[in-house]
Amino acid sequence: MEKIFCSYGERLAGIEADGSEITYREMFRISDEIWKVIGNRTLVISLCRNTIGSMVGYVSFINHGIVPLLMTDATEQSLLERLIHIYRPEYLWLPAGNSSDFPHYARVYENCGYVLLRTGLTSYPLYEDLALLLTTSGSTGSPKLVRQSYRNLKSNTESIVEYLGIDSSERPITTLPMNYTYGLSVLNSHLYMGAVMLFTDEPILQKSFWDFFRKEGATSFGGVPYTYEMLDKLQFYHMNLPSLRYMTQAGGKLLPELHKKMAEYAQKNGRKFVVMYGQTEATARMGYLPADKALEKCGSMGIAIPGGEFALVDVDGNRITEPDTVGELMYRGENVTLGYAQNGDDLITGDERHGVLATGDMAKRDTDGFYYIVGRKKRFLKIFGNRVNLDEMESMLKGAFQNIECACGGTDDRLKVYVVPKSLDENPEDLRRYLMEKLRLHISALHIAEVPEIPKNDSGKILYAQLEGQGAEE
Repeated sequence: MEKIFCSYGERLAGIEADGSEITYREMFRISDEIWKVIGNRTLVISLCRNTIGSMVGYVSFINHGIVPLLMTDATEQSLLERLIHIYRPEYLWLPAGNSSDFPHYARVYENCGYVLLRTGLTSYPLYEDLALLLTTSGSTGSPKLVRQSYRNLKSNTESIVEYLGIDSSERPITTLPMNYTYGLSVLNSHLYMGAVMLFTDEPILQKSFWDFFRKEGATSFGGVPYTYEMLDKLQFYHMNLPSLRYMTQAGGKLLPELHKKMAEYAQKNGRKFVVMYGQTEATARMGYLPADKALEKCGSMGIAIPGGEFALVDVDGNRITEPDTVGELMYRGENVTLGYAQNGDDLITGDERHGVLATGDMAKRDTDGFYYIVGRKKRFLKIFGNRVNLDEMESMLKGAFQNIECACGGTDDRLKVYVVPKSLDENPEDLRRYLMEKLRLHISALHIAEVPEIPKNDSGKILYAQLEGQGAEE
């Protein structure tokens, strides 16, 4: 097995907000110590934080053929115990403060604020190219995992490095959890090139985040749509950030108006704004919009990454060649993952996708070959025979009502709009009237439900299943 990460000697690999730091040489020394304790290819559940200890464990596992299942350190105890029961990890790597939750496991190693616990369980057999296990988007209550290979990781990492132009001088600051595929791709691509990671779990709304950003000269950050919505409210455009070189966005479609704002800010200030497209099932990234096209192709997620290929197919599976025609987006590339695991026996399974992924996203392609996501294949309703795209509905509402927090769901002939009342500056009747006029709906087909908040996962994506049945209908 080829090692994905290599040492860059005394160069810094990570800095935390409290001043802690680690060099590549020290990281690899500790990485080898962890390997000596474990000593065999096996499964480890790693509870992640944006810290040096979390990074060191991950590097050790990937480089020594140990397969980590990455979870947030905030994972509920009941879910964690369920995953331990289903997948039988031989070890847990977790923050020292969390180890008291597992008094019956043996404490066998400790470093960088993390502890290695031996569970006493025997790992299931592992497929030879299996490198990593991640939860699928929004599936925090499910044992369903994505199986990623060493080839997937290396291929996607090299593509990202190429199209973003990453080198050892970069200093990205963490804005996303490392157990989330987007956050992990930031870590992978920068460690691969010998850059230094700036670790913080502070939210971007906190002054301390920006103090750390300026102190350490952060050069980039990534964000999901929700991140950029918060930055917009923070009046990010007026901040003094002399070290900032570029910003990336993925994890869902950004509102075109906000995309334009960010692209204009970047252009005016000599920076880059790169919109990207990806899924856990494709390791991380599949598409990107080159920074020099950020304004010209506003609203687009771009073109395929180096080494990848997009295609559109119709309902019969036929390839669409005409421009501006909506179809399901298909992707081909070495970063397409092996498949899913739903129990321990699946960990020995080989490559089930063979480099091809049906994304489940509906998209169109313009005459220049740039792709635009229009919604999810399953996020459609039929209202009295008319097809309604729920993702487009949400974008339309956010464009019409400036500060609204909402989500759309329902069943055929019954559109349900969930709204956080305090986010709506206008009268709720204005919202109802707007929807009825835009969609030409009869009042019987429209239901507005008031909810205290719109539930989201760690990556900022709406958890629609948790909304079902919530809210008094108006």
